[in-house]
This record gives sequence, structure tokens and C-alpha cells, in this order.
Amino acid sequence: MQIKDNCVVAMHYTLTNDEGQVLDSSEGRDPLKFLQGAHNIIIGLEKAMEGKQVGDAFDVTVEPEEAYGIRHEQMIQKVPKSAFQGVDDIEVGMSFQAQTEQGPVPVTITEVTGDVVTVDGNHELAGQRLHFKVSIEEVREATAEEQEHNHAH
Repeated sequence: MQIKDNCVVAMHYTLTNDEGQVLDSSEGRDPLKFLQGAHNIIIGLEKAMEGKQVGDAFDVTVEPEEAYGIRHEQMIQKVPKSAFQGVDDIEVGMSFQAQTEQGPVPVTITEVTGDVVTVDGNHELAGQRLHFKVSIEEVREATAEEQEHNHAH
């Protein structure tokens, strides 16, 4: 069976950046399962899956625009430490949900200088070209429930 919309796909993968550093992998774990066409994975990888079948192994490079997007400098802001009510020790690398007019946005602390905290709302992989090594382990039709819920069970 070839991969098409409304199929459940199970794949093993290794994700690397341009420098060849492994960013994520399913090695030693169960294959990643997702519902094709439901945008459960980045669009560039989903497009590369189209037409593949069990046993296929391939490499694909996904540009930032079809991965986690380009970096937006306006997503980096300096805010007063007082904005973090109830948090005693604010440290670089901590993540929070910022409340914005568009709803909650995950942000990561990138710098703390005195009473000023720099937060970055970009995804940590925004602006990066991503390289995937993929092997297709399973392809099946999604159940009605999976299609209704928009993800694999």
C-alpha cells in the first residue's frame, strides 16, 4: 500500500542538522506513527512520504519554510523579571507559555541580565534546514476514529 492521505504510517527516522549533529532519532524506540495528511509532522517531510510504501528507505532535506519556519526577530523580546510572577530563579533554557493577543505562545529564556529577561518565541529549530533518514515500517488505512480525531491511535 502506498502512503496517501488518511493512512497511518509508522516510520523510523534520524534527524540531523547541516553540521550532521543528530537532533532526534527513533533509534531504540518504537517507530513514530502519524496520520498522513493531518499535519502531524512537518509539511516537508509529509510531502516526501507521499507514494512511499513499507520497506522504503530514503533521505530527505527539508528547508525551514516547510519545517519549523524561518526565525522572526520580533519573536525575541526583553521583558522585566517581574513578568514571571511566582518564579524565584529564572535561568537560561527555561520554557514558559506567554499570553499574547493571538493566544498562548511557548517561549524560551535566552538571556537574563539584571532585572531584564530575554525570551524567544521561535521554535528551537526555526530557520534550520533539516535532514531526515527515514525507513517506512508500516502503512495502513486509518480507522474512522483516527480520521475523526486527526491522529493515529
